[in-house]
Amino acid sequence: MNVFIAGGTGAIGVPLIRELVAAGHLVSASTRSTGNASRLQSLGATPVIVDALDADALIRAVAAARPTHVVHELTALPKGGPRSARDLDATNRLRTEGTRNLIAASIAAGATRLVAGSFALIGGKKQGVPADVAEAAAAVDSMETQVLDASRSGAIEGVVLRYGLFYGPEAASTLEMIAMAKRRMLPAIRGDRSLLPCIHVDDAARATVAALEHGPAGRSYDIVDDEPVSFSEIVRALADASGAPRPIAVPLWLPRLVAPYMARMIALQLPLSNAKARTELGWRPSFPTIREGLAQTILLSA
Repeated sequence: MNVFIAGGTGAIGVPLIRELVAAGHLVSASTRSTGNASRLQSLGATPVIVDALDADALIRAVAAARPTHVVHELTALPKGGPRSARDLDATNRLRTEGTRNLIAASIAAGATRLVAGSFALIGGKKQGVPADVAEAAAAVDSMETQVLDASRSGAIEGVVLRYGLFYGPEAASTLEMIAMAKRRMLPAIRGDRSLLPCIHVDDAARATVAALEHGPAGRSYDIVDDEPVSFSEIVRALADASGAPRPIAVPLWLPRLVAPYMARMIALQLPLSNAKARTELGWRPSFPTIREGLAQTILLSA
């Protein structure tokens, strides 16, 4: 395959490039910053400096790369993850306008397949999504709909992957949470009933390669590990893996008061399954739960 990755320097972009290059595929990866070019080159990818919101520039850039396959990983999230709905504004635009531009550029370049990375917590028109995330949910729905509609029309083969919460050595949010856990600044929550789907970035990358190679067109998949966990279980697993002190436990009203947006997101109950991805993509997570994955993350981060 000759793969063009739109958004090649994010949490999944880096391990995805490694997977594709190791498998012998040609890879071009886009970034908006010239400062990221050397990183992409060191990974074995050809850097492409382009803004996905510039439709004409993107058409030229994708045409020059001549890809057979395209991956949509465009986001513009803060390094530590979003702390408010406003932090999602730039990413929302990439998932609406950027998706439209990327589909058009991919078709014009003659690519046969486009795999789009979505977000399991708000993708798939889920119920119970917090009201202040409605705009972000609408943007995710727009992205998924555009890709699947293009596939149904026969313009290009489209596949949607709904990733769980990323963690791993390439995820800035994981490193920040580890640092907070060591300072005992990351509390557990008393009576925590949340169920959050997680996925190690390396497992997400492998699922993406499987979707590129042989995923049925027009399908969507939840790319999550085997066991959804509560936010408090994530916090305790971080502390255990990093040798941090046992986290303090706080009542639910406290995070709601201090960080209302984050409190609403981490309170979601989403017991998602990877069964469909296992069956149709022939993929399974190497790290069945976040506990195993964090042990590897801590080892690589040490």
